[in-house]
This record gives sequence, structure tokens and C-alpha cells, in this order.
Amino acid sequence: MFFNLPTLLTWARIVAIPLIIGVFYLEGSSPAQKNLIATVLFVVFAATDWADGYLARKLNQTSAFGAFLDPVADKILVCASLLVLVHLDRADVFVALIIIGREIAISSLREWMAIIGATKSVAVHMIGKIKTSVQMVAIPFLLFDGTLLGVIDTHLWGTWLIWASAVLTVWSMVYYLRKALPEIRARSH
Repeated sequence: MFFNLPTLLTWARIVAIPLIIGVFYLEGSSPAQKNLIATVLFVVFAATDWADGYLARKLNQTSAFGAFLDPVADKILVCASLLVLVHLDRADVFVALIIIGREIAISSLREWMAIIGATKSVAVHMIGKIKTSVQMVAIPFLLFDGTLLGVIDTHLWGTWLIWASAVLTVWSMVYYLRKALPEIRARSH
């Protein structure tokens, strides 16, 4: 279904992007206020990724469209947030290129594998889920860019985590490419 509760939550992640970006252009807000608002928005909308899947299963409202839109919404939210962080000089452009490049490459690979009927070769694996989890912690830490609970330097931790995410990104890409390689070889002859 195009408009059920789980799918609307997925759409919310896409709608969130201009809101998160727009926060940094608010007049009259301090940098700390902008950081906090952007962080809260990101965390709330990122949580819809779990909620939409849970509700789709619980309410029996799974759909092919929802299954398509969910990872697209995740990727757009992460990529847009990374670009904001690069613009704010809180993330290295090299990290953003690795993560965004991998998303494009693996999405293209999955699309091609679907066309040739070999989607199981590139099904989501635990390494991809770990990579996403690390990104979903690193990004709000970097958006917040301050001291959390008086002790956690979110910029430092976010920087370490986003680099760890970049390493996991490469690792997961290699994993998916290796899984697809036999199918690619078989189809290229």
C-alpha cells in the first residue's frame, strides 16, 4: 500500500531531510540550539526505520512498495546528513565519498541482481546492519557537536564512529561484491 502507517513513517524520513538541513539556516538560534534541534530531528526520524518495519509486520501491512521505499529513505537521510556534516566541517569529505559511493554501488548491484533473478546473493547481511547502526550513532553525535551529559565529547566519538562506519562500509561492500561475483561471472559469458 502506498499510504498506510508504516509507509507514512518511511515517507517521514524523506520529509525530514529539508527540516534537518533547514535548522542550520534558522535565524536567531544559537549554534548549540541548532545542533540540538538537528540531532533530535535526526534521532526521531531515524527511529521511524525501526518503527515502520515493526508496524508493517505487526499490522500485516507489508508491501512491495514499502520494502522498496524503506532502504531508499534510509540512504537519502544518511547521505543528506553526511553532506550537511561535511559542509559544517564535522565530517571528512573522504568518509562521505566512501559511504555515499558504497550506497550507490550496492544499490546498483542489488538492482542488477534483481533483474537477473539473483537477489539472494546480495541479501542484507549482519555486516550491513552493523554498518548502519554505527552510522546512526555517529551522525547524531556529529550533529550535536558538543559535550553530552557533561562527559561525552560527541565530536570526538562521532568522528571515531564515522571513520569506523567508513571501514565497515568498505568491508560490507567487499562482502556483497564477493557474494555476487559467481553470479556476475556466470552472466558475463
